[in-house]
Amino acid sequence: MTENTMPESTAAPSDAQNMSYEQARDELVTVVRTLEGGNLPLEESLRLWQRGEELADRCQAWLDGARETLNEAQAKRENTTESAE
Repeated sequence: MTENTMPESTAAPSDAQNMSYEQARDELVTVVRTLEGGNLPLEESLRLWQRGEELADRCQAWLDGARETLNEAQAKRENTTESAE
């Protein structure tokens, strides 16, 4: 594998939904670096761009879920504090 090509073991598009945040982020970083290299045929660049979009969506879903969890915990804490007063 050279710096400007994706590993042959790149996961199938549908598996992004099963990835952890860290897995998706790490693969997304690799995709971006590969695309930034600019030494790929158009078809391969488009395939990688689509994969990058899937990975970015997965990362965003994780971040949205984390934000929701934090907001719920904060609201619960505020409700508990208000009840104690």
